[in-house]
Amino acid sequence: MDTARLEELIEREGRERVPLVMLTITNNSGGGQPVSMSNIRAVKEICSRRGIPLYIDACRFAENAYFIKLREPCYSDKTPLEIAREMFAYADGCTMSAKKDGLANIGGFLGSNDDSLAQQERNLLILTEGFPTYGGLAGRDLEAIAVGLNEALDEDYLSYRIASTAYLGEHISHAGVPIVQPPGGHAIYIDARAFLPHIPPAQFPGVALAAALYVEGGIRSVEIGTLMFGQHATMDLVRLAIPRRVYTQSHIDYVVEVILEVWRRRSEIHGLKISYEAPFLRHFTARFRPLSPRP
Repeated sequence: MDTARLEELIEREGRERVPLVMLTITNNSGGGQPVSMSNIRAVKEICSRRGIPLYIDACRFAENAYFIKLREPCYSDKTPLEIAREMFAYADGCTMSAKKDGLANIGGFLGSNDDSLAQQERNLLILTEGFPTYGGLAGRDLEAIAVGLNEALDEDYLSYRIASTAYLGEHISHAGVPIVQPPGGHAIYIDARAFLPHIPPAQFPGVALAAALYVEGGIRSVEIGTLMFGQHATMDLVRLAIPRRVYTQSHIDYVVEVILEVWRRRSEIHGLKISYEAPFLRHFTARFRPLSPRP
């Protein structure tokens, strides 16, 4: 997180208008890049000084911990578990989608160090999801999360997963495909504006590229750009998230082949126009029609 801009925002908006600060590890919208331990500490210091709770979006906490181990010399002898414990020690609470580094098929949790707030959350949970002992989940799913949170911190698992992602990124970037560098942990992010420079942002180059990848090889991806963020988007990225414990080396090689085929015929891809959009969160259900190429 840009700590200077964080302080500027709090100063401009006022402490009373900032209920909490959320730090996403790893940074999904920023190309899956990890957050350093020093940055976590710096954000915590600002929050503590201002009396603002710091929450962690912990979906990829295990990958973030492993990147800290790989890239920060003072943590090279620490285990991912030890690093994760330190990361969470700086937080006042967290949110977790357990389908990521919980290795579960469904579910998640909300954590808080504030007993009073936690009681309010439990009361609301009963109205919206289910009793606090299960939260609307089956017992087997709760057990899967409990096991998955530990297994996600296994160094062999993390090493293989991050190596597979890097392999994909290295092979397509070597062929000229523009991606966010360096490769993140859970995904490769293709720069759709650079991939399709003939398609302006208003014609959704990220969505056009995602559609082309699906038509060419059945690869599902997602746009993070103009469709998702509207006029506030500074980039149009296509996220290629790698499913955990599913892809083998041959799968990754297939993905490389499909991307490079689309790259070779990128000039044939045209922009899109929205034919339907919801009044909010339009990127989940929007529909499009292709635009004809310019004469």
